[in-house]
Amino acid sequence: MKIIPGEIKTGQLHSYLLGAVSPRPICFASTLDENGVPNLSPFSFFNVFGSKPPILIFSPARRVRDNTTKHTLENARATGEVVINVVNYNIVQQMNLASCEYPESVDEFVKSGLTPIASDMVKPFRVKESPAQLECRVKEIIETGNEGGAGNLIICEVLCMHIDDNVLDINGNIDPHKIDLVARMGGNYYCRASGNAVFEVNKPNLELGIGVDQLPESIRNSHILSGNDLGILGNCTAVPAQDPDFSDSTMFDIVKAHPVDKSTLQAALHSYAKQLIAAGEMNKAWQVLLFSEA
Repeated sequence: MKIIPGEIKTGQLHSYLLGAVSPRPICFASTLDENGVPNLSPFSFFNVFGSKPPILIFSPARRVRDNTTKHTLENARATGEVVINVVNYNIVQQMNLASCEYPESVDEFVKSGLTPIASDMVKPFRVKESPAQLECRVKEIIETGNEGGAGNLIICEVLCMHIDDNVLDINGNIDPHKIDLVARMGGNYYCRASGNAVFEVNKPNLELGIGVDQLPESIRNSHILSGNDLGILGNCTAVPAQDPDFSDSTMFDIVKAHPVDKSTLQAALHSYAKQLIAAGEMNKAWQVLLFSEA
């Protein structure tokens, strides 16, 4: 499929964009209008864009159906203040309820059953049930267009951040399983960023990895090893030397089971190496792969 913006309806393009660029963190924005009436609304066009100064940007897009703007945008422009509250699994249904387009005079805190609590440095309320609340000053609003679907980038500087102690690990860092965040996908779909959905990828070494291009050809072109496997191998700083004293009973059993067909033996050894890579046993994985080269 090939899509050229402008050749399909905006609503269709919007759907494809949200399905392709996902999951997206959710900004639960709390604002006040000029009369002090609270407003609470979620946005998934949102992320963090710096730490000195600490900058968050979210975008209340113009409505596609009638090209009107949202109360959050109007309030942010009028008062210059907003509190961004993160959304976890415990409040996702209440967040969804707050996304209903109630009249301007309706307080979404009341409708959603969430608890407004006073902020320290800005006037809009924080959401008590949110595990992280960020009080912000609006630095700038950038309009990306004037038609339905156009974004309005609200650039916010974080003045104060509140984090629930219950989501911290023993080192004082946020534990992804405890904070249990949710993110927006396309259509009615969300994802939950905890449990089996969370995995670790070690950051690149301080020294440069050798790269996939420097792996031995039979390893690089393996039909068994995945792109992820090759990426892990390519992140090593050197191809190790083959250890003539390396001994591994499983490897020897594989060799005994494939005494004639070299290609079948190599595939079996690559399968075993793949298991070792997944287990983080890189030294053994390398030695099995190098043995398969012989």
